[in-house]
Amino acid sequence: MSRMHALFGHGSATGNEEEHHWLSVSDLMAGLMMVFLLISIALMQHALKERDRVTQVAKAYQDTQVAIYQALMEEFADDLEAWEADIDADTLALTFKSPEVLFDTGSTELRSRFQSILGDFYPRYLEVLVPFRDSIDEVRIEGHTSSLWNRHVNEDEAYFHNMELSQGRTRSVLSYLYGLPETQVEKGWVKKTTAAVGFSSSHPVIGENGEEDHERSRRVSFRILTNAESQIREILSEVDS
Repeated sequence: MSRMHALFGHGSATGNEEEHHWLSVSDLMAGLMMVFLLISIALMQHALKERDRVTQVAKAYQDTQVAIYQALMEEFADDLEAWEADIDADTLALTFKSPEVLFDTGSTELRSRFQSILGDFYPRYLEVLVPFRDSIDEVRIEGHTSSLWNRHVNEDEAYFHNMELSQGRTRSVLSYLYGLPETQVEKGWVKKTTAAVGFSSSHPVIGENGEEDHERSRRVSFRILTNAESQIREILSEVDS
């Protein structure tokens, strides 16, 4: 009997040790799961925080876009028809659309009428942008041409000829604006933010018939780029790091 007792007793002790061993592993797994849960919650909170930051930037961007557009319209609405110009609410581009007013065919020299318009427009334009300067990355003078050149060149050659022409025209515009008396006190900001870009025929105006409108494609725009995109890129860079 004592021998049986010893035998069963030994078996019971082994069972207790095994049960204790498995309980310890269970506790360890439960602890690890709790740690993973806490890490997941922390990461989720961080992601939500970054999402809220991006949302705030996006809202500020939209509010700024609307405010700049309204300020431009308030200042220039009465002049747009006479200037043959318009303002796009989405891109904040003020576009001079009449090629007859802007330049002679194939020329980078500003016509006198366009010089007169720019002399009236640009000092007021700079004044309108003063309250928004902290939100502006760039003011881009964009030159656009039609896809036409002449019958002696092919499509690719015409593109590069028009690229040179559009770039020359925007440089002429910027040079003229830079020399205006009203620009002198703003030279630092103008130099820092203003770019002259020629797009050749890469952004043609398409008519209702689905074909390029050659006349309307020849235009010059003043486009405002705000810094919302760079702010969002900075936030995403912080998240990645």
